[in-house]
Amino acid sequence: MTQIVPLNRQTHRDVKVDGRPSAAYGDNQRFAPVVVREFAQLVIHYPILFSKRQDTGELYCGVMLGFDEGENLFLDDWRERELYRPLALQRIPFYAHGPELAIDLDHPRVGAEGGKLLFTEAGEPTKYLKSIMWAFQDLKPGMEATQAFITQLLQLKLLETIEVEVELDDGTNRHCLGLYTINQDALARLPDRAVVELFRRGALQLIHLMIASLKHVPVLARRKNAQLLQATRGLVRSA
Repeated sequence: MTQIVPLNRQTHRDVKVDGRPSAAYGDNQRFAPVVVREFAQLVIHYPILFSKRQDTGELYCGVMLGFDEGENLFLDDWRERELYRPLALQRIPFYAHGPELAIDLDHPRVGAEGGKLLFTEAGEPTKYLKSIMWAFQDLKPGMEATQAFITQLLQLKLLETIEVEVELDDGTNRHCLGLYTINQDALARLPDRAVVELFRRGALQLIHLMIASLKHVPVLARRKNAQLLQATRGLVRSA
């Protein structure tokens, strides 16, 4: 259930929201949507790929956060070290309402213990709410820019499927299907005119950031192995 209403400084003066990363609040996603404006921060930690929405079949851009369903291998780091967290997760439970914000009052983050107020006693946005407002300044135009980027890649036939396959230390394998990345051979075959157009639109830099981000796939596997090792140590102690 959702109850999305326009945010109001009088009506919601006493409302608190827990914005901390938590699996209980929906951060346990193995693939989270992102926008191109985030690429510079994302490329430091995450593989940036494309996938298709199950309901529409449309391509969207996202970062790989885990291998198994409901797995986010960065949750502890988000809580402890404050690594960059995708805007699509930061903004929950807020939504765009024209130029203003709306809030889902039925979301478990709202009214949760340890939550932060949205407004000061004077009715001004708190530091937390300001961070959400700043997030939407990048998120809203970023969604349009991301769609334009995807459209351009499709027109130039620069996308290809990628099967992410890793073998873990416990002897099991993970196969992640339904993902897409840049076809580097097709990129190399583009005529100069098309390359210049990609450069002028800022798409060429985005392409190279996506390619560079693939180096994080084996790093993600090491995170998974560390998690498996920690679970094994727990079993040994309990025995």
